[in-house]
Amino acid sequence: MDVLDQSAKTPSTRLGELLSRLRSYCFLVPLIYLYTAAMGTLSLLSSFFDRDGRTQHWFARTWARMILKTAFIRVQVDGLEHIDPAQPAVYAANHLSALDIPVLYAGMPTQFRILAKRELFRYPFLGWHLKRSGQIPIEQGDARASLRSLNHASDSLRKGMPLVIFPEGGRSASGQLRPFMGGAFYIAIKAQAPVVPVVLVGTYEALPMNRFHLRPGRVEMIVGEPIATTGMVPREMDKLAARVRELMAEAYYSHAKVPPPEKTATVEAQSDSLLTPGA
Repeated sequence: MDVLDQSAKTPSTRLGELLSRLRSYCFLVPLIYLYTAAMGTLSLLSSFFDRDGRTQHWFARTWARMILKTAFIRVQVDGLEHIDPAQPAVYAANHLSALDIPVLYAGMPTQFRILAKRELFRYPFLGWHLKRSGQIPIEQGDARASLRSLNHASDSLRKGMPLVIFPEGGRSASGQLRPFMGGAFYIAIKAQAPVVPVVLVGTYEALPMNRFHLRPGRVEMIVGEPIATTGMVPREMDKLAARVRELMAEAYYSHAKVPPPEKTATVEAQSDSLLTPGA
């Protein structure tokens, strides 16, 4: 189900949609690419002098705010009191859109590093920037290499650098939460660091996956209470993942326009029964 689809549109609505698309394709998206190239280059150059990453993080936050302001997207942040800059934590966020990372950079009041797919580090310029800014690559499909990556991330966390993870492993094409992978929570358990749920709402409506039509509006970043991992062992990572997902799903579906999967399944089942002869 695509929540953006509308069964009936008036001529004025269609005209507004066309103008909105033209604004995105001809103005907003090129500007965002320009911001990304300019700020990325400056951040990359600063990495040769920036020992603790503060300068690069400032460039990232400024880049994020420029994008959100250009796209006329307002970010409402709730639960900032659950973030303790003095305590390293794993921030688990749902992944809906290319806007998620700008929202996180703009809304989080502390430095952090992101756990990203290894293949992204192989791209020219993007990979250089990811490496120089201290983001952490994660191997997928190779259990031994993946474990090494997770242990490296856990070491970084123990040294005091908070981590942002997307436990779904990629963006959601439907706007609904996908299953969480337990490996991402291995990091928190290994470092005995808390997991802080971060629920993003509205980025799917603003920019769904594989689209370039930016829709202005308000998005929310809801920070939940930290979940302690003290005393947990790595074999409990799937249990922790299930607990975090349950809490995040409750917060997400109570705020989002996207219906939960069980409601979608019920509607589809009712539609099928109406189409079945003799039903």
